[in-house]
Amino acid sequence: MARPSNALKSPRRPRAGGYVIGVDIGASNLRVALATMKGSLVGKWRASTKESASPDVVIQQIRAGVDELLAQCSVRRECLRAIGVGAPGVTDASSGVVIATSYLRGWKNVPLRDSLESAVGIPAAIENDVKLAAIGEHWCGAAWGLSDFVFIAIGTGIAAGIFVNGQLLRGGGAAAGEVGYLIVPGTSEVPVKPGAAGSLESTISGEGIRAQWQRLQKNKNAAATTLDATEIFELARRGNRDATDVLQRTARILAYAVYNLSVVLNPALFILGGGVGRSRVLLAETQSILKQYAEPSKPRLALSTLGEDAQLLGGIRLALDRADAGAAR
Repeated sequence: MARPSNALKSPRRPRAGGYVIGVDIGASNLRVALATMKGSLVGKWRASTKESASPDVVIQQIRAGVDELLAQCSVRRECLRAIGVGAPGVTDASSGVVIATSYLRGWKNVPLRDSLESAVGIPAAIENDVKLAAIGEHWCGAAWGLSDFVFIAIGTGIAAGIFVNGQLLRGGGAAAGEVGYLIVPGTSEVPVKPGAAGSLESTISGEGIRAQWQRLQKNKNAAATTLDATEIFELARRGNRDATDVLQRTARILAYAVYNLSVVLNPALFILGGGVGRSRVLLAETQSILKQYAEPSKPRLALSTLGEDAQLLGGIRLALDRADAGAAR
């Protein structure tokens, strides 16, 4: 399918034909989108998952979101063709099972695909949320036209979606791309306990960056310890010495991780996404450090062009593929 030129336009009145649903299940928010079979976005819906994120509750929220979008956009339920969903954590796309996630309580070996098909009544496909974002970037974002790239999401956690020879890399145990467990210079070498954040993630995720900052602010400014990663980077941009130290350490560790991945995979591009990863200050500092590491080839970095919509658009692409597969049977 060609790149959808209007996938990011504002919601508009639907056209005749079928529709698909894209869903992003996050640690604090659930987002649902309705799109045409040409990938044009028709409407969005959002709900919080903070109070209760159990599988049953989230599935009911997805169903409620679908119902609301159908009503808002005057689309008949029988026009729905498929639904594509992203979930945080290790997700087996082939079996449709969310194996484990540390961000949603009670999510272990959840048969999400089958449960969704029963609840919504249409064919479903599921994928890890960061891999889903990589699908979105490949379809209509920064990786459009590329066969080999790595999408790295830095936010609450850290993970990657990896494309090799035009195909998404899932791995033998569905855990390919869990780069938050990388051990690079500047991170802990202590083996990770089950359910705990990995070495890289605990150091330069949003929470890891806050922890770096709080250690520097101990006995200095109690109010400053509440800052999040993006606020710390903004302080660095304005010249704050402690914030600059945090930024430089974070960028150096990220550069090491990118370089190591580059040596193994040799992708054409690394794309930084997620609430923290989309920072232009972090991008510039990481690029500056990577200038020293150009052998055997220099890693190339760019920011996500889809932003927070990467997962939703990946979900739409996944749903379109699921609908096409069903129609071909």
